[in-house]
Amino acid sequence: MTRKRRSFTPEFKQEAACLVLDEGYSITEASRSLGVVESALRRWVRQLAEERDGVTPKSKALTPEQQRIQELEAQVHRLEREKAILKKATALLMSDELNRTR
Repeated sequence: MTRKRRSFTPEFKQEAACLVLDEGYSITEASRSLGVVESALRRWVRQLAEERDGVTPKSKALTPEQQRIQELEAQVHRLEREKAILKKATALLMSDELNRTR
């Protein structure tokens, strides 16, 4: 029998972590009441605490601000790759043009 891996939305993860960080629940209490394993909830709590300190996570962000930062970083990365490609294409075209005029 195979078990299907459960997935949770960033909003659910944030609310679950807020129970521990803001509402004073213990990780054990919150994980039991939400039906999630303690290790996952610990990870979410650690991630939310780091995000609140301004650290952008490597995984999917929980807070809307960090999600926007991740989107913008991805866009910057994509634009930098496009710029590098255009630079190489321009250099190639220029060298091709120089070879034709000689």
